[in-house]
Amino acid sequence: MGKDVIIACDFNSKQEVISFLGKFQDKKPFIKIGMELFYAEGPEIVRLIRGMGHQIFLDLKLHDIPNQVKKAMAVLSGLDVDLCNVHAAGTKAMMEAALEGLTRADGTRPLLIAVTQLTSTSAEVMRRELLIERPMDETVMHYAQNAKEAGLDGIVCSPLEAGKVHAACGEGFLTVTPGVRFADGDMGDQQRVTTPARARELGSDYIVVGRPVTQAKDPVEAYLRCVEEFLG
Repeated sequence: MGKDVIIACDFNSKQEVISFLGKFQDKKPFIKIGMELFYAEGPEIVRLIRGMGHQIFLDLKLHDIPNQVKKAMAVLSGLDVDLCNVHAAGTKAMMEAALEGLTRADGTRPLLIAVTQLTSTSAEVMRRELLIERPMDETVMHYAQNAKEAGLDGIVCSPLEAGKVHAACGEGFLTVTPGVRFADGDMGDQQRVTTPARARELGSDYIVVGRPVTQAKDPVEAYLRCVEEFLG
């Protein structure tokens, strides 16, 4: 997998997402299916979008005891997705169990990444609400190293942390980065954000872009702008 732009299809019905993807005609962007759409439509929406020719990031952020995550991942391994994730805060044992459950009998599996700190979380919230006193960068790096030691393929982090993650964990360790907005766009509920061009400079492997594309007057034009800015 090379660098790419992933569109977060945060819709709550099959009709909405099919209508949205229909605007792209012969283009087949990489699609993120998150909790909203998956809970609304179930596994069938994954099969439908895959059948349309799209690569899929199944973003369910599993976080539970290791055995439960292992069994859930074993079920998800039956879906033909390219990428899925867990929360790094679930511990190395949970991440190792997730990897074991995701691996099929023939040894194949989707890529597995771990969420470090959400891009809507600020350092202040970490200290006040989560009682995490360490700096944001230090926390993200520690979670990233735990994920690598557990055998995962990469992490979800802010673009602001991508370069440091590569320095700590290697260039082949994937950084999938939400929190991307156009320079002239609205930050929404994100805290740690940057532009597609800056994300490229900082070392992001994949950027995840939702509302700047899905809520644009011309989603295809917004997507192509994002691709141009990120991939150059």
